[in-house]
Amino acid sequence: MTSTQDVLAYIPSPPQGVWYVGPLALRAYALFIIVGIVVAIVWGDRRWVARGGEKGTVLDIAVWAVPFGLIGGRLYHVMTDWPTYFSDGGNPVDALKVWQGGLGIWGAVALGAVGAWIGCRRRGIPLPALGDAIAPPILLAQAIGRIGNYFNQELYGRETTVPWGLEIFERRNDAGQVSPGLIDGVSTGQVAYVVHPTFLYEALWSVLIVIALVWVDRRFRIGHGRLFALYVAGYCAGRFWIELMRTDHASLIAGVRVNSFTSAIVFVVAVVYFLFATKGREDPAELRSAKPESVEGEISENGPDGKAEDKSEAVSDDKSASNASASSEVGTAPSDSKGAEPSDPKGAEPTDSEGTETSDKKDDVND
Repeated sequence: MTSTQDVLAYIPSPPQGVWYVGPLALRAYALFIIVGIVVAIVWGDRRWVARGGEKGTVLDIAVWAVPFGLIGGRLYHVMTDWPTYFSDGGNPVDALKVWQGGLGIWGAVALGAVGAWIGCRRRGIPLPALGDAIAPPILLAQAIGRIGNYFNQELYGRETTVPWGLEIFERRNDAGQVSPGLIDGVSTGQVAYVVHPTFLYEALWSVLIVIALVWVDRRFRIGHGRLFALYVAGYCAGRFWIELMRTDHASLIAGVRVNSFTSAIVFVVAVVYFLFATKGREDPAELRSAKPESVEGEISENGPDGKAEDKSEAVSDDKSASNASASSEVGTAPSDSKGAEPSDPKGAEPTDSEGTETSDKKDDVND
């Protein structure tokens, strides 16, 4: 155990991570996740509009993506840490308690992408283009969410004497239990240990990647999902080495944390996608929401001012114009042997050959 006397400076942990307003529990972990989501939606929508999309699209997609992402994040956490909930001494009901922490980024991104795909299908816009617009905002939201881990005293590394070491306090809950891992407890003032703040490392790394993504997007104007792939690759590169520093409980494969394997695999997939995806950026016209077929049908039958035209009158006018044209041709034809004036309707009766021609013209009009 490292004592606070062994370090020149340190980062103190907050005394608690939950505050109660009557029966209502305000949890820092949840609040920072909500703040991150709001920031991602607002900034993501601005980036989408700048690329040629319609304002409000990101919020519409978030209605699908956020719930899917939360479910996916929790599923990934439970699957990769199943002994905590389903082994002897575990409580399966705790797997549903998201407010106690435990959201896997990869599960959130994977299932969140499914929700975003559904939303994009409904709006008629390309998912890869949306991913490029929201990639930096999503990563910034992740960095903001990591602050919640600070209040929960979780996601830390091995003990250290570095000046920026994080001081972990013992906490006591209402039941009298004392442990540094209690989320709903209050600090006793007793230092348990000083550790590497790996959640802070991840947050700072994420901010650096956000800056890099914005620069790359402006400098090279890439699209078709390639910026989103860079976000995934950049995050995984940092998460891999940060994961190796963590000492909190996690599932292992061959002695290596499962998240390290996930980081490496997802990194490779993201790089491959970036290398082989379509170059350039989408035409802004492709980012406009497609109209439903029923609406398109109505538009095609309406006039340019959006009002329905009277088809019967239009057809009648066309026939009148055609008949007038035919009558004009007949009226200017040479007079017959009776010397009838061309303007005389009776004298303007066409000959058989002219009648055939007039009939053909009417048939053409009817066709």
